Amino acid sequence: MVKFCLPLLAGATLLTATPVPPPRDLAGLFAANAERLGSVLRDPAAHRLQVLVTEPALLPDGTLGVRRSAYGDPARYFYPASTVKLCAAVAALLELNTRNARDGTAWGLATRLRIEPRFPGDRLIDTDETNREGGAVTVGHCIRRICLVSDNATFNHLYELVGQRRLNELMWEAGFTSFRIHHRLSEARPPAEQRQHRPVVLEDGGATARLAQPDSTLKLVNDLWADQSLGVARMEGGRRIEGPLAFDTKNAVRLQDLQDLLLAVVKPELRTGRRGFPGLTVEQRAFLVRALGEYPRESKNPVYDPAKYPDDYVKFVLPGLARVIPAAHLRIYSKVGCAYGNSVENTWIEDTRTGRGFALAAVVYTNPDGVMNDDQYAYETLAWPFLAAVAEVVARAVLAP
Repeated sequence: MVKFCLPLLAGATLLTATPVPPPRDLAGLFAANAERLGSVLRDPAAHRLQVLVTEPALLPDGTLGVRRSAYGDPARYFYPASTVKLCAAVAALLELNTRNARDGTAWGLATRLRIEPRFPGDRLIDTDETNREGGAVTVGHCIRRICLVSDNATFNHLYELVGQRRLNELMWEAGFTSFRIHHRLSEARPPAEQRQHRPVVLEDGGATARLAQPDSTLKLVNDLWADQSLGVARMEGGRRIEGPLAFDTKNAVRLQDLQDLLLAVVKPELRTGRRGFPGLTVEQRAFLVRALGEYPRESKNPVYDPAKYPDDYVKFVLPGLARVIPAAHLRIYSKVGCAYGNSVENTWIEDTRTGRGFALAAVVYTNPDGVMNDDQYAYETLAWPFLAAVAEVVARAVLAP
């Protein structure tokens, strides 16, 4: 088993204080490795390819800044899928901290949640069969399931806890102003119902409180992106409907904000120009970092079958990185997403032998037949191998002696 360690401060002893170097020529780097990167690189526009690489850089004042390198059009829309789950995990902890400071309560990772019915067909949710500690739905267990296997239901539980408005506002207050969280995941509802919330009962140490977030009146407009329609046709109710699928009322975020959100959790010492989350406690941040960095097989609670959840289950870049850094010395802190033909990797990669690391965020769209919702997206055959290859190429360049 790989020994777990928190990411090292990309240490001042490993860097020389010089002006931040200019961005890397990612286009040139990818062109030099065109054979390895395959068909996606032959038509990056059709695959809506974006890549961001961020490296620590020690500034003359002794603080850690960043060297940023980018490829692709940041204004081109991609569906962020499960990558937005990290913002719900952070927002839930911040929301509880705010309530604790205001009310003198002690809600936290061990706080139990009961999700009450709100919509037709709902049932009371108060147990989690994966939680070996009493079968409770707790804040901490929701976060671990989000990070370890990208569970949709537990994201939705935290969505109810925080509320649509506050979920967006907490990201904006932290400096990640492109976030547009319109809806739950894998729960198709009209926009009006996505702005409504199921009541949540908190229980911890004998204390109980019932929260019913008000309906959100926040006006969310996806006004930062071009080309927010994908595909040439879509499947609905078993019928093919000609015309692209519009995403103007679906979740959205710029790739740079997504990467800096992860860095605010995993590497808060890096000066990215964002406020980040000073409201997180040391314990909470360590909990998040541990969950983001564990493989499913390493988890003691919940427990996952390695045959069903291999190490690269939600770490698409792992196969490529393992060709550069021995697996025993590789640690990946990430939150990926995959839906509607969009595969998104958002990760901090570290060689534990040296403490050297870098952030990689990338999105690639694969949909060979152009039909949305037919589940023929070439994830395993094209998208994920490509993301692994990109990680390998970048790691060889960034971590070279």
